[in-house]
Amino acid sequence: MFEQLLSENAARVTRRQFFGSTAGGVGVAALASLLNAGGAAAEEPASATAAGLKIPGLPGLPHWAPKAKRVVVLWQGGGPSHVDLFDDKPMLREMQGKDIPAEVRGATRLSTMSASYGKWPCVPAIKPHKKYGEAGIAMSEMLPNVGALADELCLVRSMNTEAVNHAPGVTLFMTGAQTPGRPSMGAWLSYGLGSETDNLPTFVVMTSSDKGKTCGQLFFDYYWGSGFLPSRFQGVRFRNTGDLVPYLANPPGVTPAARRALLDEIAAFNAAHLADYGDPEIDTRIAQYEMAFRMQSSVPELVDFSRETPATLERYGADALVKGTFANNCLVARRLLERGVRFVQLMHSGWDQHGNLYTQLEAQCKDTEGPAAALVRDLKERGMLDSTLVVWGCEFGRTPFGQGDPANPKGRDHFGRAYSWWLAGGGVKKGTVYGATDDFGWNIVENPVHVHDMQATLLHLCGIDHTRLTYRYQGRQFRLTDVHGTVVQGLLG
Repeated sequence: MFEQLLSENAARVTRRQFFGSTAGGVGVAALASLLNAGGAAAEEPASATAAGLKIPGLPGLPHWAPKAKRVVVLWQGGGPSHVDLFDDKPMLREMQGKDIPAEVRGATRLSTMSASYGKWPCVPAIKPHKKYGEAGIAMSEMLPNVGALADELCLVRSMNTEAVNHAPGVTLFMTGAQTPGRPSMGAWLSYGLGSETDNLPTFVVMTSSDKGKTCGQLFFDYYWGSGFLPSRFQGVRFRNTGDLVPYLANPPGVTPAARRALLDEIAAFNAAHLADYGDPEIDTRIAQYEMAFRMQSSVPELVDFSRETPATLERYGADALVKGTFANNCLVARRLLERGVRFVQLMHSGWDQHGNLYTQLEAQCKDTEGPAAALVRDLKERGMLDSTLVVWGCEFGRTPFGQGDPANPKGRDHFGRAYSWWLAGGGVKKGTVYGATDDFGWNIVENPVHVHDMQATLLHLCGIDHTRLTYRYQGRQFRLTDVHGTVVQGLLG
């Protein structure tokens, strides 16, 4: 043990000397770009090659040739109802209003809102389901655009989680634990695989909400945080109001030359600090300043939709050019992926139908399923779908029984024992349904997929063995899947 500590200390000293080296320290290339740029305007950023802003991946990664070179997660916050949208159960219609049998319910963990119920009335799908595509995949008629893509989709009907509340459920998938503090999936991919662009972040997040603002869930920064990884790997959130990225534009009266001079002075101080301490967060700071300088050009171009065809905009829907909407975020996501961003995370709230199932669920589908399908079609037409993994997911589903007055229930509660996701592109098996639930949509009876299994599978499609992408922190090796997870072979094309 003593020899190991000495070795680790020697490694730290060597590392500090490396960081302090004026010839080859990490961040020196970015600093040189800053100091040598002179008064260059933001419209003409310094050479990407000189700046070296691309984050390098870890040696040996990817572990094999990836099917997915980029990922977009369409997160549906609140918990879409699987029995209403993706997993129709005739038994719920036959037994409408009658209790789901005790032997079916078992000892399932439910939220405090319904755990003490004395009645468990069956509530069938609120709209009919139909079969879509040559694959004949049954989905709700509220999903016509997604349904039309059935032959491209892998529909998973056997997702399951221990979480019964929103924030723990979202955090579990995004970071591998129900409590905050660990790196998010996008941060892990940025850390392991590095970046493919110099002018935009590796990991971008955008948020939106249903028009009626009926869903009270918040989007916490740790959903896209870097946890104990260096902060340069965290997601960059694009705002849905005001400037897309705050503080990117020059303040009134500040010229590009003046901003350049200020950045040069700050960079010099940071470089001196880096040489003294070798703190990777200082290197992060240097890179962030240079990235901000470059984004003064790349971001305006990113959101210049003048070259998008009318047909493309029509596909994304009436809100395609309305900033902050899910439709606009889907369109921006495609443009980000085209420009080399590795991981895009769209987070949309509005699926928490405790008491407004019969009105809000259909409205939510109208807001989101068209743009989601448009993104998949757009990627396919541009030859990008096969190398882009599209993930439509949520923290859990909703109960097959009704919530509220047992004689006239108006909603459904949270339900993590069984729920549905869909995937497209990026090496997944097309036109298939994986997993199955019982006659009540309550218990999984075939091919369960736990959250950790899904994480392992998504990493696998990106060319990563989830057990080998680790980071040492507080005395042990951590990974996204913690100590769990198995790659689901049945999802692979």
